[in-house]
Amino acid sequence: MTSPTLPPPPPEKLSSALRRNIEAIEKRREQDAREAKLEERIADRITRFTGSMRFVYLHLALYGCWIIVNLGFVPGVPRFDPTFVVLAMVASVEAIFLSTFVLISQNRMAAVADKRADLDLQISLLTEHELTKVAGLIESIAERLDSKVLPDSEVREIKRDISPEAVLDEIEAHKRREQSSAD
Repeated sequence: MTSPTLPPPPPEKLSSALRRNIEAIEKRREQDAREAKLEERIADRITRFTGSMRFVYLHLALYGCWIIVNLGFVPGVPRFDPTFVVLAMVASVEAIFLSTFVLISQNRMAAVADKRADLDLQISLLTEHELTKVAGLIESIAERLDSKVLPDSEVREIKRDISPEAVLDEIEAHKRREQSSAD
């Protein structure tokens, strides 16, 4: 891994706008966590625990002991599941519940990701619109100074506002063309 050309600035040297944005994002995450339903919070905690090494170690110990006892390796301890049918049933039921908890957590994370994607799209559209206006302003300044910055065709294209609906329609049409050519 290569290091950046310049070292990152210390946190106190970050711009106030950047610090404000970081704080706003962190506050929103905290707000989303507070507003999560009890069931979602429980599912998140279970998913977090089951995705940890402690969970793996616990299973190694429990299932390992179960197997060792039922193979008859522990003298004086009677076998309680010699065919391992009960172990298979316990593991199956556990897998059903764990997969459900994981799906609940994934659905919640997907909803958060959708909100962030919507925000990102809104900011991108706003930026594009503002840059279009700035391009027109720069062209006006260049005309007053009798200076040409770009060829006229490029300036006209940059100054055109882009309709998000038109972009989405073109993306969908492109996907349809790709699917029909693949079929």
